Amino acid sequence: MMIARLVIGLLLFAAVICFAMSVATRQPRWRRIGIVIVKWTLIAGLAFFGALILERLALLL
Repeated sequence: MMIARLVIGLLLFAAVICFAMSVATRQPRWRRIGIVIVKWTLIAGLAFFGALILERLALLL
């Protein structure tokens, strides 16, 4: 659980850095990279928490 939080946190930090680079350099490339990182971070987070929910449901049955 701690590893997943760390990975998600680092990915969000990387996205913030990409958005800051986009503002600083005015290059749309950094903005696109930041959006891709955020998208995959959300997908990974939803998959992780979905697995946790399924695990809890399995214990209830």
